[in-house]
Amino acid sequence: MKLEAPFTGKKMRALKVGDAVEISGVIHTGRDAFHKHLHDGGALPRGVRLRDGILYHCGPVVLREKGKWRVVAAGPTTSIREEPYQHEVIRKFGLRGVIGKGGMGEKTLDACKDCGCVYLHAVGGAAQVLAECITEVTDVHFLKEFGAPEAMWEFRVVNFPAVVTMDAHGNSLHRNVLRTSRTALEAILGQGIRRMA
Repeated sequence: MKLEAPFTGKKMRALKVGDAVEISGVIHTGRDAFHKHLHDGGALPRGVRLRDGILYHCGPVVLREKGKWRVVAAGPTTSIREEPYQHEVIRKFGLRGVIGKGGMGEKTLDACKDCGCVYLHAVGGAAQVLAECITEVTDVHFLKEFGAPEAMWEFRVVNFPAVVTMDAHGNSLHRNVLRTSRTALEAILGQGIRRMA
């Protein structure tokens, strides 16, 4: 399914857990330093808007060649590290999507439901393949302050692949997998205890 900018609340609320999407438009990266900066009251860079935007948990490998940036690798980083901050960022700045890996917690899920936002799972271990979906680096912010991996990169992407694993209706594939795994583990442990008795 094509997911093209503008990333409106209507488009995001139409998505359901399990939907595979190909994202096209401008997205921004944001990792630990960026989230903490916003959490501590820091401002967005001048001219940057996250409203109706998508934030990618990514520390890309980027080279400067002939006056232009080229993305060599752009795989997702583990999202749960941003759980203390993400719900606030979604609510305050009007985010419509978060890309990462591993899923997020209940606070983020609640913010997604309230604000018409989704969590999109990108494939880990495919950093070079995902970089091929980035057609242009349109800007970079906080490069001096945070360093290249933690900077806020602005990418134009075409057909960037991801799967909706937390939707805007309170559904979470990550939560479902955890519950199923716990039930299966309890059953296995129960069988082992009965055999020992």
